[in-house]
Amino acid sequence: MIESILIKANNNLSYNSDEKDERINLKQIVDEEGLQIHRIEYLVQENTLPHPLTVHWKVPAVNVMGVWKPTADFSKRIEADWELESHESRISIDAPIISLFGNADENILCFSCSNAINKVEMAAKYREEDNHFYCTVKFFTECKYPISGFSADIRIDQRNVHFSKALQDTAKWWESFENLKPAYVPDIANKPLYSTWYQFHQNLSEDLLLKECKIAKGLGFESIILDDGWQTNDNTRGYDYTGDWRPERFPNFQDLVKKIQDLGMKVGIWYSVPFCGVKSEAYKKFKGKFLTKNHRWAPVFDPRFPEVRDYLVGIYTNAVRDWQLDGLKLDFIDDFKSYEETSFDYNPERDFSSINDAVDALLVQVVSELRKINPEIFIEFRQKYTGPAMRKYGNMLRAFDCPGDYTMNRVRIADIKMLAGKTAVHADMVKWHFDESVEDAALHFMNTLFGVPQISIMLHEAPKSHLNMIQFYTEYWNKNSKVFCSGKFLPSRPLSNYPILRANLNNKVIIGIFEDQILQINHRFLAIDILNAKASKMIVINSNLNLGTYEYKIYDCEGKLIKDNFINIDEGLNTIEIPKSGMAQLKLI
Repeated sequence: MIESILIKANNNLSYNSDEKDERINLKQIVDEEGLQIHRIEYLVQENTLPHPLTVHWKVPAVNVMGVWKPTADFSKRIEADWELESHESRISIDAPIISLFGNADENILCFSCSNAINKVEMAAKYREEDNHFYCTVKFFTECKYPISGFSADIRIDQRNVHFSKALQDTAKWWESFENLKPAYVPDIANKPLYSTWYQFHQNLSEDLLLKECKIAKGLGFESIILDDGWQTNDNTRGYDYTGDWRPERFPNFQDLVKKIQDLGMKVGIWYSVPFCGVKSEAYKKFKGKFLTKNHRWAPVFDPRFPEVRDYLVGIYTNAVRDWQLDGLKLDFIDDFKSYEETSFDYNPERDFSSINDAVDALLVQVVSELRKINPEIFIEFRQKYTGPAMRKYGNMLRAFDCPGDYTMNRVRIADIKMLAGKTAVHADMVKWHFDESVEDAALHFMNTLFGVPQISIMLHEAPKSHLNMIQFYTEYWNKNSKVFCSGKFLPSRPLSNYPILRANLNNKVIIGIFEDQILQINHRFLAIDILNAKASKMIVINSNLNLGTYEYKIYDCEGKLIKDNFINIDEGLNTIEIPKSGMAQLKLI
């Protein structure tokens, strides 16, 4: 095993290797204040099966409060070096980045890798013997085929900046690579969306869909995704019929799409991209061209075969062209991976050895062909396939399914958003029980506002007060979408699940407060909106300067104005009362 080691001592970087191998070259290519980039190269003259290759270094465990990883969810704790699990990333899983953050949300260390297509294993583990974090970036752990060379850059950021800026700057760095250029984002990608999944599952009906779309449009929703069920009469939650994608349930599918579009909504449909159900015609056609036939849901197509890629591209392009679709939800991309029975033996019918490279080729072809038909098409991916490579193909990245869990929704939105650049970040579809009070129902919706809201409830069954709340906050979001989507995003306290979120643009700040925390405001914004997404009414504002006098309006969650007054925000502590799930809008006078 070839082991390359990068050791950090004091502020100087030194390099050594435990096995002298002239094929390994590790060099520093950038050295700025607190920021270094190192390039590792594997130089071979001919195709060679690589051994696992690891880059190591260590940093003192000083002022490290937690460890951020892209899909860590609630678990941003420090891990000991005897915890063996690493952070894995590849084209359709996560992103190659780890961040160590401090007690004041400052960046301690943020390290990342340019290899966002093929598998990378990363770790930052605490070693008790010397109180250091031991960091690793490991390549070739699943490479079962020869390669003719390899190069990757490792970015090590120790600047004294907010941890979110270190993450956002990494996203910009990834964008600089030609093979990671983000896709164009159409306006519709940043509009609230109605999804059919949680409330309908596969039991879709045309009359009810049209009824729901009419209500949704009136509430401020601009698009719909027809999820699983549009294509089959099977209601068993299974995937046995995937692969053919004929609209059995709606024989005149184009007519349904047009009826929805005539209501003023854009229409996208769902596909489970890798699955080829055993009851489909495609299963017979592509016999022997699966990564596995033993998946829990359905056999998985092998994209290393060009005819598999062409078949899938044809499915999507024909659908978009024939049915005049506005978007697609491409699901289960992460199931394109190596399985126990996946063959890496030479096969002249395959034009790729790497599954990940083949997925890249498939999705590049999909996007290229779809944009020829509809340049404004939206394409949604969901966690965990929301990393820098997926931004090449998708212009909407959605939080992973968390029905009923609004705290998780908020956390996942924030985690995706810090690495998403200008790509639209969508909430998981919110859903709640209609016996909840309107204030409690509003918490589900308010926790999505720093992403693009998605909803998945039977609107025609919702209480009037709930519809009022949805309309109030959807209209508010639409009016302020530029701030939410393009403003400077600042999440706080990652180990506490981001109890305060902020977005500011053009001297306006929107602040969501989700737990009882002191709200620090040290800038004289012209406009301040405070969303009180917590149980208590009291908001405590602390400032290190006199901000001046603001006129304020306070609304309840249904949009009713309940107070109109003035407040002086002075240096020190200030208080204002906002009802649970309500909002205050302050304007400097």
